[in-house]
Amino acid sequence: MNTKFDELLDFPCDFTFRVMGVASETLPDEIISVVQKHAPGDYSPEIKPSSKGNYWSISVCVVVTSKHHVETLYRSLSDIEEVRYVL
Repeated sequence: MNTKFDELLDFPCDFTFRVMGVASETLPDEIISVVQKHAPGDYSPEIKPSSKGNYWSISVCVVVTSKHHVETLYRSLSDIEEVRYVL
């Protein structure tokens, strides 16, 4: 990834990942599992269903320590099968 996170952020900092995916009871747990691998901690994801309920937007705030850390989390979250977008 060729990003400018290192120019825009002062590390370490809080960074909110918004993950959009197919509505599934397991999706929040899968997201937290991935986040736990890269940034152990206690997380409380915020879940918002789409208007028809087919998709969920799940937000989770993570303390990131570097540009590489942010990019790794983006890639890992994107690898979850039900995930469509990571913002």
